[in-house]
Amino acid sequence: MKLSQYTLDLLNDIENRIIPWVEDDFLSQWQDFWDNKFNGIVFRPKRKIISQPSIEIKDIHINDALNDYELMLDMQLADVSYALSTEQKGLCMRANYGTGIMSSLFGAKFFEMPREQNTLPTTLAFNDTDVIREMVEKGMPDVTAALGEKVFAFGEMCLEIFKDYPNISKYVVMYHPDTQGPIDTAELLWGGEMFYELYDDPDLVHATLDLITNTQITLLDRWFKLYPNKPDLNVHWGWFMRGGVCVRNDSSINLSPEQYSEFVLPYDQKLLDYYNGGLVHYCGKGDHFIGIVAANTKATAVNLSQPHLNDVDKVLNDVLSCGKKILFLSHKACQRAIELNVPASMIHAGF
Repeated sequence: MKLSQYTLDLLNDIENRIIPWVEDDFLSQWQDFWDNKFNGIVFRPKRKIISQPSIEIKDIHINDALNDYELMLDMQLADVSYALSTEQKGLCMRANYGTGIMSSLFGAKFFEMPREQNTLPTTLAFNDTDVIREMVEKGMPDVTAALGEKVFAFGEMCLEIFKDYPNISKYVVMYHPDTQGPIDTAELLWGGEMFYELYDDPDLVHATLDLITNTQITLLDRWFKLYPNKPDLNVHWGWFMRGGVCVRNDSSINLSPEQYSEFVLPYDQKLLDYYNGGLVHYCGKGDHFIGIVAANTKATAVNLSQPHLNDVDKVLNDVLSCGKKILFLSHKACQRAIELNVPASMIHAGF
């Protein structure tokens, strides 16, 4: 692939700004955190040397990047360039095609956001249980179809390009695409109809979640052949996590603890068992189910994007009592953790 001069300049700039001993030291700080050797107040890693880009970084619109692999590369490399100018962020990028990657495989219609929003796309729900039933009967889709085609084409392109950049190849992690979690993908496909079927046809809900989980594993396994997980720590969202997968559990906030245990936990467990642990994320108020996650899965850490919507004391107790860590916690929530004498090796500060 012939790259533009801007992309070549960006690659060279990043390659030259990566200082191996600095990134090795940054990783060692995270390793100490995960090995419970950190003795500060709350963990906040610090890159010893930061640098500013030597070129002007272009502002790439997400809608343009969705349809142009080189623009997607430029956008993701801009994130890496930014990380090198900060003390806290790990060097990473992804095939950034939104929340609808998994749902698109099953035929959900791609929905690109209005240009003025400049935000990631999604897919439109079927809102039709008969369509879901037909989907289950058809079985596993081709994971290289729909948005899967773009995900793997982008990943393969980057792998080829990065061969000429040893520092980028070693220190910039291409983390796995946004595959959500089984319950999130089910809601993306089913829409609000799904919540009625928890009562009306639970067997179909389970069959749907089982199919989605197996498809997610198939897609991720194919991805990890391109970009294998490290045996211990892997970068996701700029943070180092122990384990191989990030499970997004936003839809679970709509379920009771009993419903989470019945309809979500078995599939989260399957993913986290298969990939030897990982991070569980949720937006919104999830203090009613996150303790079940911590106590019953191989999740090594959780991330809540809106602590102020949660009973922070309950989350801290339920998660940390199980020996799991909390990543990227807000300043106010960290202050509460300090008041409660939470061990410093359990909290990563997101400020």
